[in-house]
Amino acid sequence: MDIQSIKNIINILINPGDSLGQRVIVGGFWVVAFRTIHQGLNLIKLVVLARILSPNDFGLMGLALLTMGTLETFSQTGFRQALIQRKENIDVYLDGVWSFMVIRGFILFAVLYLIAPMVARFFETPNAEPIIQVVGLAILIQSFTNIGVLYFLKELEFNRQFFYDITGTLVEFIVAVFAAIILRNVWALLFGFLAGTVTRCLVSYFIHPYRPHFTLDLGNTKELWGFGKWITGSSILVFLITHGDDIFVGKLLGVTALGFYQMAYKISNVPAIEVTHIISQVTFPTYSKLQDNIPKFKDAYLKVLQIIAFLSFPAAGLILVLASDFTRIFLGESWMPMVPAIQVLALWGVIRAVGASNGPVFYSIGRPEISAKLQLFQLILLMILIYPFSNRMGIVGTSLSVVIASLIPNLVAFYMVTRVIRFEVQSLVRLIALPLVNTLIIVSIIFALKIYLSGETNILLFLMFIIISFLVYIGVSDLFNKYLNYEIWPLLNFMSRAIKK
Repeated sequence: MDIQSIKNIINILINPGDSLGQRVIVGGFWVVAFRTIHQGLNLIKLVVLARILSPNDFGLMGLALLTMGTLETFSQTGFRQALIQRKENIDVYLDGVWSFMVIRGFILFAVLYLIAPMVARFFETPNAEPIIQVVGLAILIQSFTNIGVLYFLKELEFNRQFFYDITGTLVEFIVAVFAAIILRNVWALLFGFLAGTVTRCLVSYFIHPYRPHFTLDLGNTKELWGFGKWITGSSILVFLITHGDDIFVGKLLGVTALGFYQMAYKISNVPAIEVTHIISQVTFPTYSKLQDNIPKFKDAYLKVLQIIAFLSFPAAGLILVLASDFTRIFLGESWMPMVPAIQVLALWGVIRAVGASNGPVFYSIGRPEISAKLQLFQLILLMILIYPFSNRMGIVGTSLSVVIASLIPNLVAFYMVTRVIRFEVQSLVRLIALPLVNTLIIVSIIFALKIYLSGETNILLFLMFIIISFLVYIGVSDLFNKYLNYEIWPLLNFMSRAIKK
């Protein structure tokens, strides 16, 4: 590749042009770039802080974020998603939505400050009270964020979204690590979190020219609520599904067990979290623009599902087979009790990642109630299973209940998608079956190598296992591509064509 080609690529990444296909591909690049850097920094931060802080410290911070997240979720409006979904100009809505969010921020901060003592008593953790009260500042600060940055997602300007997001991530990383070295307690996590929040709020006014003004526009906000109410309901259900287990563990098994469980969840669900963020940011605005063109909609959906399965299956497989080695090498022996939970939750991660392809479909066609109803079904299953499983098997039982409760609703969701965009179920099975078989091959190879070598895995062997897995997975994928017509490289080819245009 010559210098001119490199300049052309950089120019397109900065100015993707008007073509929807080109903007989607370039937008995907920026989202993946951000999530890669974000998770890389988070992983380094996790390893450093896990060596300095205790599981109880992580449990305290997790409890504070859980309390904040509960209030935020139950007061969600869905206005942002409603604005992204709309085809017409949205300028007339912005000031009213921003003003509503500011009022909501003040109310939530006050409520969180007042209920902190009750939450601490409920979880029998008095040390959590000041942490919960201070973490509420994040809600207040976030409410003042420039509403104009919403255009980055609506117009697929992910290059600008990248620079907006990455600044907060970098500041949070730096402050948290240095504070942990100095303070060596839970306040390091809190200071890092608040620093990142303040940075994102300030940067939002530097990176977008829109300047919101305080105004009460009940007519427009009421209009948005028609769509947003289903987003609110869906957000509440997703929160209860993904964090209801945290509340249960914290109350039934204690804050230290919560620290183990949340750490296991973070490690095991990295693929799911990353895929979910990428899918929701890129596909929802894209599908919204394709909602009247079913053939292109279907083609885009199947390509997205293929990429999700290709990336998430091997990641989950490696987490499953290398969880024990990763924990012992990078986090230390004190974290080993969470390993079985990591391995079980890796299955939940891949179900969640693949299932993430369905929600944007329902939102983009204006049918968010489908997602809400399926999530309610999943929550009911979780409520039935979580107590007997957790009471008998601790955090491993909690993990099993999460996996079982998620499987059936996601299968129903896939069936509903086939009805919406009109294609055969067999198309889905093939896209998922081949990367699943490929993943089983690399997991079997690593498992066999560990038995053959029989000694304790060190960091060099750990890296070697990852490299071998990568080479085998790519090699088998290439064989599938040649002999089974498994076209996994079209996305790269599509990006190459987009760059040349």
